[in-house]
Amino acid sequence: MRSLSGWPERPRDLDGVLGEERKGCRRCRRAASLPGPCRRRRRGGGVGRSGSIMASMQKRLQKELLALQNDPPPGMTLNEKSVQNSITQWIVDMEGASGTLYEGEKFQLLFKFSSRYPFDSPQVIFTGENIPIHPHVYSNGHICLSILTEDWSPALSVQSVCLSIISMLSSCKEKRRPPDNSFYVRTCNKNPKKTKWWYHDDTC
Repeated sequence: MRSLSGWPERPRDLDGVLGEERKGCRRCRRAASLPGPCRRRRRGGGVGRSGSIMASMQKRLQKELLALQNDPPPGMTLNEKSVQNSITQWIVDMEGASGTLYEGEKFQLLFKFSSRYPFDSPQVIFTGENIPIHPHVYSNGHICLSILTEDWSPALSVQSVCLSIISMLSSCKEKRRPPDNSFYVRTCNKNPKKTKWWYHDDTC
């Protein structure tokens, strides 16, 4: 993988999470001058396959929903009301881990799933009144985390994403917004997956 600057990037394992996960940028930049959707290859499919794709997505989400209800990651709880009307949009309540800068703080994560899930990554943002102040979390709730875009794999799950976000917050050493927060919030697409993220640093 290459950064937008042309220099090669090295893959980085996520400490404390399953080995197959990738850590998001520990500091992030955005290619604000480059328009267009994020760099993802779309897989084609005939109309006759749409029904089976939807059934596969629903089966996978039902399985993950049950897993999240029965064995949620530490500090995470599924908001049951959020899944009463639709299985493609979840809200997960989160509490900052003890011994971290976010201890006792309460946040909410919004997950949105397309019909291509799990081959297409979910759209994940912080939502609600309290958005964590973090170098990789914008004030509109967008999160700079590589497994939400380039490093996503169908082997990952909602629990994997939750664990990555817990790790990201828990390892933070200073509460601050990304340096381009104001500009990004004014100019970005509502869908963070349409942002061209540049993951280049693994320190907080």
